[in-house]
Amino acid sequence: MPSPAFHPRDPLHGITLENILHQLVAKHGWLKMGRRIPIRCFQFNPTVKSSLNFLRKTPWARQQVEEWFLYELRMQKAAAPVKPVEPPPTPPPDTTPPNPEDFPDKGA
Repeated sequence: MPSPAFHPRDPLHGITLENILHQLVAKHGWLKMGRRIPIRCFQFNPTVKSSLNFLRKTPWARQQVEEWFLYELRMQKAAAPVKPVEPPPTPPPDTTPPNPEDFPDKGA
C-alpha cells in the first residue's frame, strides 16, 4: 500500500504525538492536563510513555489532545505581534533657491 499523500493543509503533518505531549506538558503541566482531559494517564503517576500508550489505543482521547494542541497553535499565531509596515522615506525638501530663468516674464 502506498504511503499517505502529503496534506499541505494539515497542521499536524510531521508533528508526532510524542512531540505534542512534550509541548503541552512543558506549557501546562500534568495537573492542568489532567483537569482539562480527565484521563487516568494524566492524573495518576503521569508519564509520557504511559500517555502515549493510552492515546494511541484510544481515538477519542487522542482527538481531544490534538484539538487542544491545535487550539494552542492558533492562539500562539493570533498573539504574535504584527510588524507594522513602514512607509517609504520621503526625500528631503529641495532647498535650492528658484532660478529666475525658469519663470517667464509675464508683464513684458
